[in-house]
Amino acid sequence: MTSSSSTTEPDDKRTPEATLLALAVILAATSLAAGLGALTSGGEADPWYAALNKAPGNPPGFVFGIVWPMLYALMAASAFIAWRAGANLGLYFAQLAVNLTWSYLFFQFHQPVFALANLLTLWVLVFLMIRQFHGHSPLAAWLQSPYLAWLSFAAYLNAWVVFAN
Repeated sequence: MTSSSSTTEPDDKRTPEATLLALAVILAATSLAAGLGALTSGGEADPWYAALNKAPGNPPGFVFGIVWPMLYALMAASAFIAWRAGANLGLYFAQLAVNLTWSYLFFQFHQPVFALANLLTLWVLVFLMIRQFHGHSPLAAWLQSPYLAWLSFAAYLNAWVVFAN
């Protein structure tokens, strides 16, 4: 199978060992980004965050703790499916790094303007990743769509903080 195939069948050249290693790397990198990001967010317990004027529709803190693990699970599954179909995962790992950077910019360093710029960069990276994944597996691309939707919502929330505080 060539990398331009649009099926989700695995590349015949990939050994079971390579497949397990790829799965382990995807899961480890995704879990690391999720875990380190979660460590930076104190949520409503963070006095700086609690004092912010937040956007209408800003969900309660527990919602973030439900949504993000689901998004990370979908992201990892999508990346694995795309890899099995022959996609390069450079954009996937780049967006994970940018995603993690947002958490530090916003929660650790209290820089919502830079965090918003970072988030817009992240949105573009995820959009490009979805386009790339679609060329290999429409399913892999589709599994990233809730993430892109959530990032759009997060951009609204972050922009509100920038302009209302």
